[in-house]
Amino acid sequence: MRLLAVAVAGFALYAGSPPRELWWLAPPAFAVLAFAVVGRRARAGFGFGLLFGAAFLLPLLGWLQDFLGADFGPWPWLGVVLVEALFFGLAGAAMARVSRLPGAAVWMAAVFVAAEALRSSAPFGGFPWGRLAFTQAEGLFLPLASIGGAPLVTFAVALSGSGIALVALRIRQSPRRWAGGLAAALVPVVGGLAVFPSISTAPQEGTARVAVVQGNAPNLGLGLLYADDELRANHLRAAHRLADDIEAGRVAKPDLVVLPEQIGDWGPQRVDPELDALASRLGVPLVVGGLSEDADGGFRNRVVEWEPGSGAAEEYVKQHLVPFAETIPMRPVARLVSPFVDRFREDMVAADEPGVFDVGPVRLGVGICYDVAYDDVYRGAAREGATLLAVPTNNAWYGHSEMSYQQLAMSRLRAVEHGRAVVVAATSGVSAIVRPDGTVAQQTELFTAENLSAEVPLRSERTVATMLGSAPGWGLVALGAGALLFTWRPRRSGKG
Repeated sequence: MRLLAVAVAGFALYAGSPPRELWWLAPPAFAVLAFAVVGRRARAGFGFGLLFGAAFLLPLLGWLQDFLGADFGPWPWLGVVLVEALFFGLAGAAMARVSRLPGAAVWMAAVFVAAEALRSSAPFGGFPWGRLAFTQAEGLFLPLASIGGAPLVTFAVALSGSGIALVALRIRQSPRRWAGGLAAALVPVVGGLAVFPSISTAPQEGTARVAVVQGNAPNLGLGLLYADDELRANHLRAAHRLADDIEAGRVAKPDLVVLPEQIGDWGPQRVDPELDALASRLGVPLVVGGLSEDADGGFRNRVVEWEPGSGAAEEYVKQHLVPFAETIPMRPVARLVSPFVDRFREDMVAADEPGVFDVGPVRLGVGICYDVAYDDVYRGAAREGATLLAVPTNNAWYGHSEMSYQQLAMSRLRAVEHGRAVVVAATSGVSAIVRPDGTVAQQTELFTAENLSAEVPLRSERTVATMLGSAPGWGLVALGAGALLFTWRPRRSGKG
């Protein structure tokens, strides 16, 4: 019965994830896992955690099958799920060990945060998809992102769920026995309610009008590898339609225009007459993603600011590269599961510098697609004074799956985390304008050609999360690691 309950709970966590707005399912789903592992041996905890993770990730990452299935079968999808579920297994084992300590709910939540941190960094740079925090694109826990970012939101969900589990275990005992569990279940909720009034959307540096171009892409899956020209043509055409609408007075003239990832293809000189003509016609700077081969021979995924009359200006290079796509570990083996081995003969080169452009009245912080899943990219931009954040992305690989909505949820969390509006520019959707409180002002449909235009607030005040940086996450990891180490302390002999 426990095995069945844990499997159902893992699926329930998926059912509460975007695009469904059922954030409140996460704590009770986690509670079932916590209930199953309390007082058990680490080996049993590992099994329950593995099952919970697999039941959650199999449907959550179904877009991998949509992407690769026709040519590679289900094996890449199942392989990724298994590897990532192992980290849930480690979390379950650690939760079982610390569940015997006083204040068990706190330690169980902390070791889960530690397991997420490990999963987000290894192997091959980690895979943060499916963090508990990313199920909370709205609701009572989201405001906590402004205090401690994604790690604190994950901790809050896990603490509340662990508290529910302890109450359920002790409900037949005296209130004194289950009061601690009840407090653990309620404190994160009260904390979220207390922080909520501090979440502001008011402009601090004025406002700017931003236009987003979504030119659409052919729904070809892997065939998109060789459709660069069509992708580019679609977006240039859509951008010129935007210019038509501006000239006709149907759309107000923006201060900048954001195009998605992978629209340009540049050599070291950054020559692009079509972008020159487009920027000159619009009369405002463009922010456009593309691939480039640089003077050092390195191949990079970057975003370039394109100015009217002068062309390429400031640039940002993607920091977190997608394993088995933009960087290929174990190339001979990877050829069995990735078509990118033959498409890109060498790995792309990553950067470690935040992307911040001065574009008209905006100090724009940028990341690219996969970057938004990691905590450091937009934190660095916000610390460098970004007043608006942008996420150029290319999600056309994944068909009509939930992947784009899952990524949008990450952008919504980043908006609250740093108190900034976020502009998402996707090739085939979902493109969106996100307010600093995480609500979505505008968004497009999947696989449509559609342009967005909105006035957004520019904000410069740093949130607590921006100021503290990685400290809350590392603090929670240390808390969990310390509790786990305490369970392995030497036992004293009873002999005199």
